[in-house]
Formats: sequence, C-alpha cells, structure tokens
Amino acid sequence: MRFLAFALIAAVTSGSVVIAPQAATAQAKRQVPYWASIGPGQARMRTGPARAYPASWLYQRADLPVQVVQVFKEWRKVRDPDGTEGWMQGTLLRETRTAIVRGTEPLAMRDRPSADARLAWRAAPGVVGRISQCANGWCRFDVKGQVGFVELGQLWGVSPTEVLP
Repeated sequence: MRFLAFALIAAVTSGSVVIAPQAATAQAKRQVPYWASIGPGQARMRTGPARAYPASWLYQRADLPVQVVQVFKEWRKVRDPDGTEGWMQGTLLRETRTAIVRGTEPLAMRDRPSADARLAWRAAPGVVGRISQCANGWCRFDVKGQVGFVELGQLWGVSPTEVLP
C-alpha cells in the first residue's frame, strides 16, 4: 500500500518546511540508520544519489516518516513505511519526528501512557502524526492538535526501545 492517500479520524495535514543547508550538514553527521520525515508536499525518490538518476517515486505527503539508511554527500538513501528504498536530497528531509499508524484497526489515543487510561481519540490506519515523549512502549502522538498517548506496536517511525524527550 502506498501512503499517497490516507484515511483519518483525527484531522491530519501540516505545512511544509525544508531543512536549511546547515541542518542538512548536521543530518550528514548522524549515525545511520536514523528517522526523519519528508518536508515538502512533493518529494522525488531516485534510483541513485544524483539528479541524473531517474525518479522511482513521487511522494505527495509532507511529514511522512522515513528511515535514513545511508548517506552520500547531500543525498540520503531512505526506506519508506512500505519498505521501498531509494535516494532523496537531504534538503527534502527534516528532523521532525513523525510516525504513521499501521495495521487495519484504528489506534487508541489515550490521555496518559497506560492501557487503562481514558480514550481521548482514535487514529485510523495511515494517519501521520508527530511523536514525542516516547518511553516504556508509549509515545505522545499529535495529529493536528489532537493529542494522546499510543502504544508503539502500531506505529512505524519509531524504534521499539527508543526514548524521546
């Protein structure tokens, strides 16, 4: 399944921001693999690390999480939520942490990080939100201001043991 179209229960979209050149340089110094997100509303994935390589995919989804698996100069080899790999210019990526809801059922967003906490919202499969405060198998998930804590098992864009402030 491609994540060009998406279903949502909690509203989801955000503005595009492209990383400044100095941020792209900082990105290059990070240890791979690491998580990033697509900045603009349209971003091309290429078969190799240069504009001369053909585009293999056009992403039309700002904030889509990707995993950076290799760095070559200003290019980043990324893996998308479907496992597709290809090259993107580093300026198309940003450090904003996002995740996408996986699975076939809506994801419960709770008012605190506990399975018995009050249900605040539900996010349908394919919804992208910003993540923070990840620890002990839970992350704070913000979908356009609709905020709740979600279990990591249904998210792609965060490692199972990762801790985020």
